[in-house]
Amino acid sequence: MPLEIRELVIRTTVTSDSTQLGGDSDSEDGAVANESAIIAACVDQVLAILHARKER
Repeated sequence: MPLEIRELVIRTTVTSDSTQLGGDSDSEDGAVANESAIIAACVDQVLAILHARKER
């Protein structure tokens, strides 16, 4: 019997700690770029999931 998952909840916390990033202002730009890359990757994955659902 196949198992169907109707809801999947994913929670995450993204924090920007200046001690981990080196503490200078240049690292803040890197943190923003890194955050943008994470968001872009998440959007790509969500769109791929939605596309796969349409094909069913």
